[in-house]
Amino acid sequence: MKNPLSAGLTALMLTAVLIPMAHTVTVDDALAAKTSITQTATAKTLLTSGQFVTVDQSHATTGTARIVEKDGQRILEFDGAFDTARGPDVEVVLYKGDTVPVSLAESDYVVVGDLKSFEGSQGYVLPTDLNLNDYGSVAIWCAEFNITFGYAAL
Repeated sequence: MKNPLSAGLTALMLTAVLIPMAHTVTVDDALAAKTSITQTATAKTLLTSGQFVTVDQSHATTGTARIVEKDGQRILEFDGAFDTARGPDVEVVLYKGDTVPVSLAESDYVVVGDLKSFEGSQGYVLPTDLNLNDYGSVAIWCAEFNITFGYAAL
């Protein structure tokens, strides 16, 4: 037969091991944390956005593109609903016009980078010397075949 005192002490020791000690936070610490969280949340500014439109019907493209400014950088972002057709040598480009044709002339766009993923959220840091006023849209473009899959007016 177990000693009730021994069983009680064992339970108490297990409780002490399993339950961590509470952490005391001062009012000043809580206010400093709140300020830090608020500053982080407001650090991202939306500059422009647009919905993707399919150009070549065999290469459907959907989702939203937006350019935001965060920590002094401009970032081109695609939302979680972004989806485009698969293909070789697919690039993200900024195009001079508000609408983008199926085939592009080299003088009408600038390459932002290779497409990171055919679906989902992703971001591309834009060069600081890039004048966004020179470009009216972002396009998903297959360089190998010079075919625009889709674009979003910005």
